[in-house]
Amino acid sequence: MGARRRANGVVLVASLVGLAAFLYPFLLPAFRRGAAPEPGAGAAAAPLVFALVTALCLLAIVAELAGADAVSGASSKTVALLGVLVATDATLRLAPTFLGASPIFPLMLLVGAVYGPALGFQMGALTLLLSAFITGGIGPWLPYQMLGAGWVGLTAGWLPRPANPRLRLLLLAAFGALWGFLYGGILNLTLWPFAGAGADTALYWVPGLGFGESLLRYGRFYLATSLVHDLFRAVGNAVILLAIGGPILRVLERFHSRFTWQPWVPEDSPVSGQ
Repeated sequence: MGARRRANGVVLVASLVGLAAFLYPFLLPAFRRGAAPEPGAGAAAAPLVFALVTALCLLAIVAELAGADAVSGASSKTVALLGVLVATDATLRLAPTFLGASPIFPLMLLVGAVYGPALGFQMGALTLLLSAFITGGIGPWLPYQMLGAGWVGLTAGWLPRPANPRLRLLLLAAFGALWGFLYGGILNLTLWPFAGAGADTALYWVPGLGFGESLLRYGRFYLATSLVHDLFRAVGNAVILLAIGGPILRVLERFHSRFTWQPWVPEDSPVSGQ
């Protein structure tokens, strides 16, 4: 339990770093009166965000390995499984996609739902990292994609676990559809503050806007640029989870139960400490 708390703490720090990275263009004018985010500022901050998020993911893995379960090998087996799942999911990014639909998100959701928030976050972030090397998708957008995917797996670990397998799968499919929209909506925040530099339209954010006006403008921007793309991602997530999520969920649960299994020791046994 101590290792799990440490891993959760590291993931919390990574999430806070990510939240600051997404929101700093909106917070900058509050600290520097009249200052507006310059185009390219997000790209300039990307290497630092990338280094921090990657380092924190690795630190969470080390925290997992250093736990009490390391004696029984459960921690090392879980980390080994994480490596296999990350590699498998990363290669799925090579599969043909249609608009925003991608097969990589359902496995992140399933891993988070079975193994919890910390491992779900690592699954999402490391999958995007490895897949970027495979597909050549390395750029200033990568750390933000890692954070967004990490939050997909993280929040899946917070879902309730109904005893009815069909109900649980329906819940995951609905949650996957929701994240189809949320992922695009969150990633847009890396572009939206800079996209309207010098443009006089009602779509873009400018310093000094109130919360309501900012939300209204972002809604227009999202509808105009991302809704259709994200709709295909949402439908794709739900369809894949409903089609093959059940068998994968059962396999992941079986591995999880084996990794956490402990032999029964009688209370009067010397091994039990009596």
